[in-house]
Order: sequence, then C-alpha cells, then structure tokens
Amino acid sequence: MTSSFIKQLLTLAAAFGLPFTTQAAEVHVAVAANFAAPMKIIAQDFEKETGHKVGLSFGATGQVYAQIKNGAPFAILLAADDKTPAKIEQEGLGVAGTRFTYATGRLVLWSKKPGLVDAKGDILKSGQFDKLAIANPKLAPYGAAAIEVLETMGLRSAIAPKIVEGSNIGQTFQFVASENAGIGFVALSQVFGGGKIKEGSGWMVPSNWHKPIQQDAIVLNPGKGNPAVQALMQYLRGDKSRAVMLSFGYTL
Repeated sequence: MTSSFIKQLLTLAAAFGLPFTTQAAEVHVAVAANFAAPMKIIAQDFEKETGHKVGLSFGATGQVYAQIKNGAPFAILLAADDKTPAKIEQEGLGVAGTRFTYATGRLVLWSKKPGLVDAKGDILKSGQFDKLAIANPKLAPYGAAAIEVLETMGLRSAIAPKIVEGSNIGQTFQFVASENAGIGFVALSQVFGGGKIKEGSGWMVPSNWHKPIQQDAIVLNPGKGNPAVQALMQYLRGDKSRAVMLSFGYTL
C-alpha cells in the first residue's frame, strides 16, 4: 500500500469511527484476578474491532509482579492496586508515563447462601459462620483491604482462627462459591450484575473502611513500540470499556 492510500483509508476510518491497522499485532496482558471477567469481554471486543490479538494471564498482583521481575514477557499489567505499577515504573521494568488508573474496585463480604450475610456485616461480630475466606494480603490488594476492614471493626484477632486464605481473589471466590467457606471478602465484580448482587447475600463494605482499591495499568518493557499495546491502552480508556467496567460494579 502506498502512503497516500494508507492516509486515505485512515481518513475514511476516522470519519466513520472505524478502527484501521496496517498490520495486526499481538499483546500479552497480565491481569489482576478480580478483573478477569470484565477483561475477557473487553479483550474480545477489542479483537473484533481492531484485528489485534490479546493473550490474558490472571493472578494476584504480587504473584504477577514476581513473574515480571523474573522476566515474564508480559506487555501490559492491569494491577489490582496503584503501588505495584508505580514500583515497576521506578524500577525501570515499565515504560515511564504510561501508567494510569483504569478502575477503582469495591470489596464485598459475600456468601452463596441467601440471607446469611446481613446488610451491615454484623455476622462478623456474631461469629455465626464457620470460615472466612480472604485473599492473601501479602500478594492481593483485596486481601489487604479485607484485613484493614477487620482491623477497623476491631475483630482481626477474634476472627483470625476462622480465616482461610486464597492465593488470589479468584481462588478466594471459589472457596465461598463452593461453600468450603461460609463467607468471604471478595471483589464486587465477581458477584455483581444487573445493578445488584446476583446470587446469595452480601454486604458492600463502606469504601472508607479501607484504603481505596485504585487499580492502575502500565505498559511493561516488552510491550514498548507494539501497536497492539498502544491500541489496547487507548481502548481501555474508551466508552465501551468503561461501560463494561461499570456493569461489573467498578467505579471510574
């Protein structure tokens, strides 16, 4: 294709709001476990609209950070916090100036059983449950937020014997969904749909009971100069992606 022909196609694409790329590329994204469901939808829409391909890997932000330190070839990190991407940028593992907040998460105390978790979370005070599942607070920001909530309520020591830890928020959700734990602190995005908690019972934790779960994205060094990386980072800021995030209970 000549340069003039490419310019004409770009002009037409822009006029009709259509994507245009001269060559499809691939991007491998490391995604915090809480963001798995919305990111699968966003990635699928992105592939259809741009022709680029997206590979997704999910895990606790702390685990993913360790993999990045050990040379994992991820191009983008979608973390569950803002500290890890900032650290990655400071350590020279990410591209400076690419970091931004893509969503803010919400914590919910959830049970698969209807009526078990009350609207104020008083079940934690009563102790009328067998096990409380949380994500590993050393690796998962949602787990760290759960510990902050227990400390705010003055219940950490009393509840400690009943706590079971998942390696990430995905495993924590499975503990509760399988009823191996009666209740658990999970990401709202895992149980939210249609403007409400889809199944069981839950208490949306007041956001001022823990530090904000500000989730940042950053381009990692292997993604530098990749057109698919640039396109996806822009797509995450767009209206379609934001609509998906809102539908899963994230705030923007």
